[in-house]
Amino acid sequence: MIKVVWGGYWDELLARDKEGILQRVMMETLDGEYQNYKAKDGAYVRKHFFGKHPKLLEMVSQMSDDDIWRLNRGGHDPHKIYAAFKQAQENIGQPTVLLVKTIKGFGMGKSGEARNTAHQTKKLDDASIREMRDRFAIPIPDDQLADVPFFKPAEDAPEIKYLHERRKALGGYLPQRRMKADETLPVPELSAFQAVLDPTAEGREISTTQAYVRIISTLLRDPNLGQRVVPILVDEARTFGMEGLFRQIGIFNQQGQLYEPVDKDQVMYYREDKAGQILQEGINEAGAMSSWIAAATSYSSNNRIMIPFYAFYSMFGLQRVGDLAWASGDMRARGFLLGGTAGRTTLNGEGLQHEDGHSHVLASTIPNCMPYDPTFAHEVAVIMHDGLKRMIEKQEDVFYYITLMNENYSHPGLKPGQEQDILKGLYLLQEGEKGGKHRVQLMGSGTILREVIAAADLLKSDWGIHADVWSAPSFTLLARDGQDAERWNMLNPTDDKPRVAHITRSLQGTTGPIVVSTDYMRVFAEQVRAFIPKGRSYKVLGTDGFGRSDSRAKLREFFEVNRYFVTVAALKSLADEGAISASVVAQAIAKYGINPSKPNPVTL
Repeated sequence: MIKVVWGGYWDELLARDKEGILQRVMMETLDGEYQNYKAKDGAYVRKHFFGKHPKLLEMVSQMSDDDIWRLNRGGHDPHKIYAAFKQAQENIGQPTVLLVKTIKGFGMGKSGEARNTAHQTKKLDDASIREMRDRFAIPIPDDQLADVPFFKPAEDAPEIKYLHERRKALGGYLPQRRMKADETLPVPELSAFQAVLDPTAEGREISTTQAYVRIISTLLRDPNLGQRVVPILVDEARTFGMEGLFRQIGIFNQQGQLYEPVDKDQVMYYREDKAGQILQEGINEAGAMSSWIAAATSYSSNNRIMIPFYAFYSMFGLQRVGDLAWASGDMRARGFLLGGTAGRTTLNGEGLQHEDGHSHVLASTIPNCMPYDPTFAHEVAVIMHDGLKRMIEKQEDVFYYITLMNENYSHPGLKPGQEQDILKGLYLLQEGEKGGKHRVQLMGSGTILREVIAAADLLKSDWGIHADVWSAPSFTLLARDGQDAERWNMLNPTDDKPRVAHITRSLQGTTGPIVVSTDYMRVFAEQVRAFIPKGRSYKVLGTDGFGRSDSRAKLREFFEVNRYFVTVAALKSLADEGAISASVVAQAIAKYGINPSKPNPVTL
C-alpha cells in the first residue's frame, strides 16, 4: 500500500519535525477540519492547524499566509503521483493499492474548492477563471479569458508528442466499445431439447429446475457451445439438482483438488479441477454476480462469446444484487440468471429468508431484462432456446431472468404452434368444454398455475362452470408489449390499423371474467390491467406480505392464492356481473373451509 497524502511543499516542514509534533497533529486532525482549512485561507490554517502547538507556529513563523496556503495535498503533486505509480508498476508478485488524498473541487478557488457546493457549481465567474489561470500557469491572455478557450500546446511540444504516442499504442483516439464479437456461433435447433419438450411419462414427475439442468447438460455436449457455457453457483449445487455436472465438467479451482471431499464415495462427488467449468463462488452473491457480468460481457471485452448461467435462490438474487443487475443491463450483459425455488410460497419453512414474492417486480424495472416465470419444462426449453438465439446467434443486448422451482409434478409437453405465444408471455394452455351457461378465464404463472388448473376442475365439478386456463410465463413482457402498442397508436393516430397488445388479442374472443393467481405480489399481474379487453372483469390474487414458515399448502392458503381462493374469486366475479347469486359465493366459502374473518396476510 502506497499512501500519497502530503505534497512536496510539506517536505521541508516534515524534515524539521524532529519531535514528531507535526505528524501527531496531522494524525489527530479530523477530515472535516482538513476540508475547512482548504475552504478558508492561509491565515485560517496558520491559526487553527499550526496553532494547535506553539512549536508549530514557530516552525511557520517565517512563512507568509500565501506560503501556508500553497502547502499541497499529495494527490495534487504530479511528482509524487508519478513516483507512486512508478513504484506500483515496478512492484511484482503482489497487488498494489494507492491511497491518494485530494481536495474536492480542486482549482475552483472561492467558487467551490473544498466546498460542498462543488457539484452544483455550473459556471465560474471571471475572477475565479483568472485565479485558476494564474494558479496553474495556463498561458491564456486576459483579453481571451471571458471566452474560456481551450489551451493546446504546439504540435511539437513534448506533451503533445507523448499524447500521440500513447493514443497510437492504445489503438486510436476514441475509446470504442465492441458491440458484437467477430465470431459467430450456431445455436442448436429447439429439437435438441426434445427430452424436456415431450410430456413426462405416466407416473413421472420432475421440476423445472431438473428441466434446466437437462438443458444445460445438452448445451455442454454441443461441439460449438459446450466450452462457452459458464455455470455459476453460490450455494449447494444439490439444491438445484446440478451435482451431476461435478463429474461431467468439474468445479474450477486453479490449484486443483487439494483435499478428499466428504462425498468422495458418491458417484457425483464434489470434484474440483484446474480445468473445471463450474464457478462455485461460496456464499457470495455479489462475487458470483460479478463473475456472471464478466462472462456476460466477454463478447465485448474479450471478443469471445461466453454463455453464463448463474443459479441462485431467487430471494437472494435481484433483492441482494439489484444494483449489479441494473448495472449489467447498462453494460449490455448477455446471459441467464436463474432464480431457483422461486415464489413466496415455494421454499416453505424458511420464512423471510427465502420466500420471494417480488423478484419479478424488481426484474421488470430493468429495460433489457427478459423476465419469465415458467411453469412447465417445455416453457423453460422454449424460453432458453430463444435466449440463446437472441444473445448468441443474433448478439442482441438482452439478458434473461428465469424463475425455477424444485417442486415435482407431471408436464404436458409442447403443442405445435405454442412457441411464439410462450415467448410473448401468454398462451392458451387448456381449453374448457364448449357450451355451458357460464364461463371464466383463469390465468397464472410459475408454481401457482397448477393451483389455477386445479381451480378449473373445481369450478366444473362443484359448480358446473367451464374455464379456459391460460399460462402467462411473463406478465412483464405482456405489459411492455401493451405499452409499446399504446405508444405506437398515440404517435400514429391516423393509421387505419392500430396495433393491438398480445394479451388483448388473445382474450378478445373469450367470454367471462378473468381471474389471475401467481406466487408474486399483486402488482406483478396488475401490470397488464390496462390491456384487458374493455368491459371485462379482471381479478388478481397475489402474495403480498412477508414470508413465513409452513408447508406449501398452508402458505398458499395463508396468502390466498390456492385453488379454493381462485375458485371463490371466479364465483365472486360472476356474481358481480349478475351471472350467479352471491349466495353461491357464500356456499363456496363455507364448502372450502375458508374463514372470511381471517386477517389480510399483508398486515401480518
